[in-house]
Formats: sequence, C-alpha cells, structure tokens
Amino acid sequence: MLIVPEKLIAGLVSPEDAFAAVEAVFAAMSRGDAYNFAVVREALGEGRQYGFKSGLDRAGGQLGVKAGGYFPGNAARGIINHQSTVFLFDPETGRPTAMVGGGLLTALRTAAASAISIDRLARRDARVLGMVGAGHQAGFQLRAAARVRQFDRVIAWNLHPDMLDGLARIAAELGLPFEAVGLERMVEADVIVTITSSPAASLMAEHVAPGTHLACMGTDTKGKQEVDPAILGRAMVFTDEVAQSVTIGEAQHAVAAGLLTAEAITPLGDVLTGQHPGRRSASDITLFDGTGVGLQDLAVAAMAVRRATERGQGTQVEV
Repeated sequence: MLIVPEKLIAGLVSPEDAFAAVEAVFAAMSRGDAYNFAVVREALGEGRQYGFKSGLDRAGGQLGVKAGGYFPGNAARGIINHQSTVFLFDPETGRPTAMVGGGLLTALRTAAASAISIDRLARRDARVLGMVGAGHQAGFQLRAAARVRQFDRVIAWNLHPDMLDGLARIAAELGLPFEAVGLERMVEADVIVTITSSPAASLMAEHVAPGTHLACMGTDTKGKQEVDPAILGRAMVFTDEVAQSVTIGEAQHAVAAGLLTAEAITPLGDVLTGQHPGRRSASDITLFDGTGVGLQDLAVAAMAVRRATERGQGTQVEV
C-alpha cells in the first residue's frame, strides 16, 4: 500500500487536474458506470461532524472510502477544520492499495464540482461573481469560478465580515475588483457561490435575480441550510447525486416544504453526457446542489497516487 501524505498533495494534483477528474466522474455516474454507496454521517457534539463517503467507479477502476469530517475547534489549534483521509482498494480483490491525505483534495474537488456547474449552466455573459461565505474553502471556490468565466468583479458577504479580507486578497491576485456587500446586493450577481456551514438560510429568494446560476456547496449534512427553499422551488435544480441532494443536500429543505420533488432534480452528469440540455433561457435560475460525493474523492486521490508512483514519492508499506 502506498501512503501519500497531505504535504505532497499540492505538488501532485492541480486545480485543472481536479476539474478533469471530477468531470469524468460526473459523466461516469450519468452513464451508470459509477455509483456511490450510502453516506454515513454522525454528529459528535459541539459542532463536530464525522463520516464516510465511498463508492465504486468501474470506468475509472476505483473502489474506496473517504473518512473525515468537520471539527470547528481546529482553527484554534492551527489546523484546518475539515480533516479527511482517502483509502483506495483493488476493486477485484479488495486489498488496500493506497492511503491518501484528503484535506487539499477535498477542497480541490469541491471547487472543481462548483466550477463545472458554472461552466455548464451559467450564462456565457456572466460578469459578476457573488460569494456567500469566506472560510477556508471559499478561496478555492473563487479561483475555480474565475477559471471558467471572465468576471468583471466580485461581491461577497460573510456572517463575520472581518473574514472577507482573505477573499479580497485572492480577488486582487486575479485582477478582479472586490466589494464587501449586504446580502440584498447579491441581486447584482450573475453567479452566486454559497460555501458556508450554516444551520439556517442566509440567502433569500429576493436576493437572487432572474438568470442567476447558484452553486450551493456548503450543505452536506442533515440540518444544514444555506438558501431559502423558495429559490429551489423556482429554479432548475441540478446536483451531483439526487439521493444525497434530497437527504443531506440543500434540496432537503425544499423537498420537506413540498416545493421540489426528487424527480425534478437533474444529475449534472446528464448535462455533460448530453442527456439534458441544461439552461434553457437567459432568464432561467439554475442551481447546483453540491453535496460532495465519494466518487469525486476517489478520483482525485487516484490521480495523486498515479503521480506519486510515477515520481517515486510516498511510502510503500506492507499490509
């Protein structure tokens, strides 16, 4: 088994690599060549979450599981709140083949999924990017969004405004004017990325203009909520996996309120494979419910393993 520690990941997998890997996973899921197993998520108290995401990708030849979660006390310890490790297995024999640090990989694959949704569903003339949330993942989201659209400016809101300085620095690096705004100003955005760990909706229906694309990336657990269910009720809703969307994703609240059905939600992979046209008009509101699926983690971890093997990096151990 090859151990690829977290410290090597940045040199092995780029954002562009993650985009390609996640795009291939979406397509494989749409074709029925890959599927996720049931998610296990447990609340540990004091805001801590721990769980397992796993799956089988026949097209990519990957079987595995990501173990990890959210530990909000980590920031005070000088480490990131999201902690995870990916374990890969031989799909023919079940023997473990790799153990891979999953922190940066999780951030990269989450941003890649959001960017793919923007690339496929946002209007081509989108010029204003709205960011709701300014935590560790938000910077990855901003950079990924800027790779697929030529935005003119960025507007952003966060519950704790002092945290917006980090996003402002990234926007400056990208050459994009940046402004901290109230949520009511999100009506100016053509694309809105929500990336918070909120238990209650912050972005409301009146904050979203016709023609907007939303990438809702923060809700991945029962009870979390970032946006008003009414938004999903009037949007074309897409997701990484419908089963997760209605149980632990943003759609859980709209479904519970009777504003949306599972049948009305489209896997994003169906847009990639041509089974669904995606956005139909410039006035459509499109929304991607990014719950984060195990297959994405396996795909980026497998890429890290391939690169490490080619370069003689990592540590081989007998199991």
